[in-house]
Amino acid sequence: MKRLLLLLACAALLPFSTPAPADAQTRIRDVVDVEGVRKNDLIGYGIVVGLNGTGDTVRNSPYTEDSLTYMLERLGVNVQGEDIKPDNVAAVLVTATLPSFARNGSSVDVSVSSIGDAESLEGGTLILTPLKGADGEVYAVAQGTIVVSGIDVQAAGARERRGTPTAGAIPNGARVEREIGYEFNDRDSLVLALRDPDFTTAARIEDTINAAMGSPVAYMRDPGTVNLDLRTLNGSPSRILANIENLPVEVAIPARIVIDEQSGTIVLGKDVTVSKVAIAQGNISIRVTETPVVSQPNPFSSGESIVLPRSQIDVQETGTENIAMINPNVTLSQLIDGLNALGVSPQEMADIIRSMKAAGAIHADLIVK
Repeated sequence: MKRLLLLLACAALLPFSTPAPADAQTRIRDVVDVEGVRKNDLIGYGIVVGLNGTGDTVRNSPYTEDSLTYMLERLGVNVQGEDIKPDNVAAVLVTATLPSFARNGSSVDVSVSSIGDAESLEGGTLILTPLKGADGEVYAVAQGTIVVSGIDVQAAGARERRGTPTAGAIPNGARVEREIGYEFNDRDSLVLALRDPDFTTAARIEDTINAAMGSPVAYMRDPGTVNLDLRTLNGSPSRILANIENLPVEVAIPARIVIDEQSGTIVLGKDVTVSKVAIAQGNISIRVTETPVVSQPNPFSSGESIVLPRSQIDVQETGTENIAMINPNVTLSQLIDGLNALGVSPQEMADIIRSMKAAGAIHADLIVK
């Protein structure tokens, strides 16, 4: 109790004129995507060989035997009528992402996942597998040794499992064989799509680009889109975009609270505010009140009247005295600091925040995972 009183008293002595840290700026390239510059997903079916008895069983995965037979016949090995029952082969799905402007011969990473009843892909080798796009065309081929991070070891009466041994990856395991045609430099306009649509951020991007280019070449079409007119600018679209994407812009962050109930993590945005409210949770009573003060300018001055927020928070436990100090400009983070000092569990804290949001006392978006 005394330690909490000391901490709150020190916080109350902080001067009100302490400047807030300036909002960090980020580059335009980190908050927008360029229309047409995108990745493409690839998928293929293949088989993995060389497993140490941890492959598919023919009884539960007959397609594995069919795939192995077909592959051997293509290699000139006649296995018709043979009873093949290997336990070191597994059927897998192979996925990869084709980057923008990928060229013939470049390499990409692939992921390999078992679709049968194989126990592990550790030590296996993926045989040459075509990777197709959504249009059915082959854009890359994959082959190589699979890297598995998961383990699954079992013995009599005990079993240890970490990760997923039936899924793995092949770094640089696919080679691009077909390019996606796209003449980027023939465009006379560009569209910047915000990853998190916001009116304020889109307007700031428009102002930043126009100020840097010296002419109104950018205009905000909606909170998620900024159009660029390149007809009046000198240089190729690639060069212009290279100059624009590194311009700093201040991103407007919405007031938001994220609660992860499994890990007990609570993340607060800096603009989360708390209004007048009273809460009783278990043996804890919480009250937040506001008494705003109006600051008048001096006589005959050109200033304006400003309303200054003045808030106070009281936290009480049943059967004890008031243990919280009056602290102006109470924020939700200060409230949570006080609850942490009282030993409130993360689950109880999440319940308090949800109740305050339901009562309209918290002005922020609440996301619960």
